[in-house]
Amino acid sequence: MLPLAASQIAVSAIGRHRTAPQVPQRVLIAHDLLLGDTIMLTPLLAKCRERWPSADIVMTCAPSYCGLYAMRPYGIRALPYDPRDVHSLKRLRAEAPFDLALIPGDNRYSWLARALRARWVVGFAGGDARYKDWPIDELRSYPDVPTAWADLAAGLIDGPAPARYRMADWPAPPEAAFEAPAKPYCVIHAGASSALKRWPAERWSELARRLGTLDLRIVLSAGPGEAQLLDAIDPGRAFPRFGGNLSLPQIWHLLERAKLLIAPDTGIAHLGRLVGVPTLALFGPGSALLSGAGDFWRDSPFTALTIPDFPCRDQTVTMRRDVHWIRRCAFSGCAWQIRQPPLRALPASVPRSAPR
Repeated sequence: MLPLAASQIAVSAIGRHRTAPQVPQRVLIAHDLLLGDTIMLTPLLAKCRERWPSADIVMTCAPSYCGLYAMRPYGIRALPYDPRDVHSLKRLRAEAPFDLALIPGDNRYSWLARALRARWVVGFAGGDARYKDWPIDELRSYPDVPTAWADLAAGLIDGPAPARYRMADWPAPPEAAFEAPAKPYCVIHAGASSALKRWPAERWSELARRLGTLDLRIVLSAGPGEAQLLDAIDPGRAFPRFGGNLSLPQIWHLLERAKLLIAPDTGIAHLGRLVGVPTLALFGPGSALLSGAGDFWRDSPFTALTIPDFPCRDQTVTMRRDVHWIRRCAFSGCAWQIRQPPLRALPASVPRSAPR
């Protein structure tokens, strides 16, 4: 929740006459999304840059993600922001004012936009609380047809869809030293933001053994606080591992050298699309359509593996919005825990290399 002082600043701005800027010189994209969702904002970044080539475009994101944006892809500046840290809010206030603010996720960040003196604020309709919409000048609806969230997020602004992603669009972040494994290797990333998305350890163990027959070294990976997942997969420590001890720029370079990435539907799978490593993403309770490549990443070497029509994948809420065509599951007894993609499908599904 935003600090009370920021809300008071925002309240003072509500009710004044405002007009949408025709050619904004300063654009703010305000959110506090998880890694995968942050990466899925890339089409919005690309579209903003195509529409306003000379604008100063800045985006808030978790401090640990900012390293990915160090080389300013699409000319974007990433501003570290933690809603729990009042000092990060003070740093953001030094950036004010803005001509346009875009709110792709939770509309509570419209209050942040007003605190930063945004002249015009645009967000998506259909949120879970009306008070979050009060500072918003323009509410846009989600599309009526199934659409990848990455593509629909770009609908916050008018104009044609951005050009499809190419690896040259995102310069690699500076490399910090780490002990890179010997090539050729495959990265198995076992961590995920939700326990529902995780594969059982015995499945990963069997997959690692099968991939070993393809003359690929296996490298295990997990996020901070997830090292125990790797212990369960490889109790004998036969494989090199990175159990939450790499920064995101280091993970970028780990993936850049890999022949293959296999991961659940999580932030690292989406990072694979940026890096261009052939990626197999295992979609369980989530939607392979909603979180998949969409049109923007259509040319990326990304394959989504899923089992359609789970009986419990019948929930229609994403980003705190009820959308009739969405199908996902947040049930703790999700059938994904029982019926999962067969191992025999994985090695045959290795995608092609990425376009440069």
